[in-house]
Amino acid sequence: MTTLNTQAQTNGKYTQVNGIKMYYEVHGSGSPLVLIHGGGSTIKTNFSRIMPQFAKTHQVIAVELQAHGHTGDRNAPETFTQDADDIAELLTQLKINTADFLGFSNGGQTCIELGLRHANKVRKLVIASAFYSRDAVSPEFWKGFEQPDFKYMPQVYKDEYLKIGTAEGLMNMFNKDVERMHNFTGWTDEQLKSITAPTFVVIGNQDLPTPEHAAKMSRLFPKGQMAVLPGTHGSYIGEAYLPKPESKIPDLFVDMVNEFLID
Repeated sequence: MTTLNTQAQTNGKYTQVNGIKMYYEVHGSGSPLVLIHGGGSTIKTNFSRIMPQFAKTHQVIAVELQAHGHTGDRNAPETFTQDADDIAELLTQLKINTADFLGFSNGGQTCIELGLRHANKVRKLVIASAFYSRDAVSPEFWKGFEQPDFKYMPQVYKDEYLKIGTAEGLMNMFNKDVERMHNFTGWTDEQLKSITAPTFVVIGNQDLPTPEHAAKMSRLFPKGQMAVLPGTHGSYIGEAYLPKPESKIPDLFVDMVNEFLID
């Protein structure tokens, strides 16, 4: 088990979820919107730019998943199915029957599992910079998981984690994220077609997955929509890896998502 710094942020909370001590934050008021971070990330690295804006119109529930950030680990690999089950259990504990979900990168893949496994809790999904099959990205991407090198993990992710946890915990997170992607098989077209929730697929025009893959994915969802925004993987949400404080694109992203989420 990983030793974590238990000093949470002022508005952060912990609860026991499926055998782990899970960290989450609640901001704002209104209809619930769950923010799900990507691999190697925390709430802060992925969502610090856009979370305050969403909190103006929603009750934002931002989570940190198994082995990430403040949240503990279990003696089992990370899986998108387990992440989805952990989030669903958290919402049950919070007495939230249904919510909207926004997942970035690996968080978008967790959204797919939420749509498949917990459809009764899902009102709408926003899948940002994620993919559902291995052919979405280049073969070189997958080769990187065969002999992973810790030095290629973005330094900003390392620094942010080490404000929270230990060097041992950081390496544990890295290894578990690598293992999950090394074993990634994705989902079938038929599985995506079975997700009935309205789903908004967003991609950057210079993203890791191609816009062509995102277009195919959005068409498989029975109630799918799609947008391509200028930017790289996460830059259009103001993600910490490639920050552009002067950019207005994250504001546009928030406006587009809010319009999608309106009944």
